Amino acid sequence: MLLGLDVGITGTRALAIDESGTVRASAFVGYGIHRPRPGWTEQDPLEWWAAAQEALARVAGEVGGVGLVGGEVTAIGLSGQMSGSVFLNAAGEVIRPALLWNDQRTGPQCAEITERVGAERLIELTGNPAWTAMQAPKILWLRDVEPVQYRHVRRVLLPKDYIRLRLTGELATDVADASGSLLLDSRRRAWSAEVLDALGIPAAWLPSVSESCVIAGGLRPSVAASLGLPAGLPVAAGAGDAAAAAIATGIVRSGLISVAIGSCGMLVAHRDGFGVDGSGRVGAMCSAVPGRYLVVSLTLAAGAAWRWWRDLLGGDVDYERLGRLAESSAVGARGLFFLPYLNGGWPPHDPDGVGRGAFVGLGAHHDQGDLTRAVMEGVVFSLRDGLDAMREMGVAIERVRVSGGGARSHVWRQMLADVFGLPVETMASEEGPAVGAALVAGVAVGEYRAVTEACDRTVRTGEVIEPDAGRAARYGELLHRFRALVRATQGVASPGRTRGG
Repeated sequence: MLLGLDVGITGTRALAIDESGTVRASAFVGYGIHRPRPGWTEQDPLEWWAAAQEALARVAGEVGGVGLVGGEVTAIGLSGQMSGSVFLNAAGEVIRPALLWNDQRTGPQCAEITERVGAERLIELTGNPAWTAMQAPKILWLRDVEPVQYRHVRRVLLPKDYIRLRLTGELATDVADASGSLLLDSRRRAWSAEVLDALGIPAAWLPSVSESCVIAGGLRPSVAASLGLPAGLPVAAGAGDAAAAAIATGIVRSGLISVAIGSCGMLVAHRDGFGVDGSGRVGAMCSAVPGRYLVVSLTLAAGAAWRWWRDLLGGDVDYERLGRLAESSAVGARGLFFLPYLNGGWPPHDPDGVGRGAFVGLGAHHDQGDLTRAVMEGVVFSLRDGLDAMREMGVAIERVRVSGGGARSHVWRQMLADVFGLPVETMASEEGPAVGAALVAGVAVGEYRAVTEACDRTVRTGEVIEPDAGRAARYGELLHRFRALVRATQGVASPGRTRGG
């Protein structure tokens, strides 16, 4: 039995799987996001730790209580939201709330990083441009805006690695999660001395970095006793949520791309070698498969845009009704477009992450169905931008595997197939990164010989949705208009900003 733990942005999920990948127990503990200012997002790492303990204890209790044959837990794998920054002092105590990946306060620091390292050199080393989601600009923001707290910093950890520290006492991370820091030399799969020196960030602040499928500590006896798990239980290095979700959906070979519609929308494709998009439209990161890579594109507000629209309509509107509203409108939402950049955009169109969303073409004839469909179409159009950028890099894409909360909607699934012009496969399991983390742990302790074998033995797909030729052609025309609107409105509604925020 393998445990997976995913420290997400809305809550932490723990689960147990058997060697076939079947989920035998699962628990989710939610928590909130603090927004002290517009565009700022923070969480208390102690809330993550409390949620992780509760979720793991519930799963351990459930597995132990059902008398499963071969139910002995052999390892824990960790996953979590990428790029968040946990600042610790010399005593290992949290100095301030963690800055999350979707925090948008660090535009000035991104500009500084680009100037100090050089735009082309930064992408060449890390695979990514300086973007507000990354960890490096958050460290510089603390230096600039909260110098008292900065003077006390002795360690900087990613979210899941803070949980590892509490579980095992070890300071460690993996190459996949570290790829989102803007501090990793992704080609060498090691911290970049060049970037660290240019930014004045001490290497001693960072944990040791390894491949995902290695053991990075054992469960401390005091923690093990409280969770109902054996002391010394191996804890794998794990992976950031994007890389862990790629494992859970079998994105370990060319030809497949995963689309996860959660709070954000994420496209992830496999690549055998390290390659970069010089324009910065697509990010590159290390895969949880040793020596392999992923290319990634984001839409910051995907499911979050749908949730925002649902909340505006009122508390009695559920997602099923939203789907029916969208179906009541025609392809193209009767001339209405929605730009889904409620939380900013992705480089190069919005390098500082200060872009904003908009309805364009709104008329008195539009109803709730039109607006709902426009929100969904705008999200999928923005995802298509990432798909096309990957193709321009030479990434082969033949089929789409969809996951996340949005995957439960047949309207989203069909829309993806039509806009992408590709078959869309659902996944038999919707547990996502936590399953990927558990599989990585299985490789670390030898239950699987390799990540590819783990995927071959456990990953199963469900329904296949084929694109409709007529709708696909219509969406091709609408896509050109959507992109023109994005260019025309770039920066129009961007808020003012000081150096601190």
